[in-house]
Amino acid sequence: MTGVRVLVGTRKGAFVLTSDGDREQWSVEGPHFPGWEIYHMKASPVDPDRIYASQSSGWFGQIIQRSDDGGTTWTPVGNEFTYDGETGTHMWYDGTPHPWEFKRVWHLEPSLTERDVVYAGVEDAALFKSTDGGMTWRELSGLRKHGTGSQWQPGAGGLCLHTIVLDPANDQRIYIAISAAGAFRTDDGGESWIPINKGLRSAEIPDQDSEVGHCVHRIAMHPSHPERLFMQKHWDVMRSDNAGDQWHEVSGNLPTDFGFPIAVHAHEPETVYVVPITSDSHHFPPEGKLRVYRSRTGGHEWEALTDGLPQSDCYVNVLRDAMAVDQMPSCGVYFGTSGGQVYMSGDSGDHWTAIVRDLPPVMSVEVQTLTNTPARV
Repeated sequence: MTGVRVLVGTRKGAFVLTSDGDREQWSVEGPHFPGWEIYHMKASPVDPDRIYASQSSGWFGQIIQRSDDGGTTWTPVGNEFTYDGETGTHMWYDGTPHPWEFKRVWHLEPSLTERDVVYAGVEDAALFKSTDGGMTWRELSGLRKHGTGSQWQPGAGGLCLHTIVLDPANDQRIYIAISAAGAFRTDDGGESWIPINKGLRSAEIPDQDSEVGHCVHRIAMHPSHPERLFMQKHWDVMRSDNAGDQWHEVSGNLPTDFGFPIAVHAHEPETVYVVPITSDSHHFPPEGKLRVYRSRTGGHEWEALTDGLPQSDCYVNVLRDAMAVDQMPSCGVYFGTSGGQVYMSGDSGDHWTAIVRDLPPVMSVEVQTLTNTPARV
């Protein structure tokens, strides 16, 4: 039996939502780790029952949890993240040097091909890799020691490495994004990195040709076209057709091009989804209407998707890791809100329904498509 498993990280615990292939009835398991912030959860593409979770608390610090039974039970694994060599400094808002300090794990990205390999993006911005299922971690320090590292500044949420995209056609190529430093690419498995920010424009940066300093919110890729990237930036929706070497704007007719998440349809590489919010100071939908926007032309034209979504007095936000798609023949699209709702569309965005309400504020949503797995409903 085919099923779908939705992994939801919230400010007060983790939830696992499960349905069969019809995606009409859902079971809700959780909260796991009640009271803890769960910044991100992600399952291994190699072993769908292996799931990693980033569990964080201002009181008790950072814990990486791992489940090997689809989220039913969890075990804390290795939680030692040590910056490699000299920690060095980056710049703070006022231009003064600030030493690198480990705070939390924002994003976990399991390998596409190796069961025990997983990457972690952390705050302050650094990339770590584990080759033993999360038991031990090693910093890929070539990124942080890039010549521009001292110029990186934190975004409003901190100096966080929040996006990791693995190239399915090249296991040595990884893309990452840092708020507020920009996007970077490695072509040698993380030993060396190049900034990929040409074409980005940010009003806050005096030098518009600066290699770094751009506040990238999210990057998305369709696996069939790994050199084509889509970006939701701090203002502007962008596209690159050459692995990030050059970007151009595709905000088109969006009501506002500020937002956090961006996702690509599972089977249509030119179909892209964003959730615009009013501005960088007003983190709620324009006019109080919750609308997902879809482009079927790679970002050149956008249409509002509203059926089933609140169209009055709605003032929620959707965070950068809180939107995902499944791999069902009729692609499902999912997103979670700061109001605790998780919405899904089983028909690529035409119609929406809330599959769960009244959760704590949602921080991340990831989706697994399961085959030959009984649905837990």
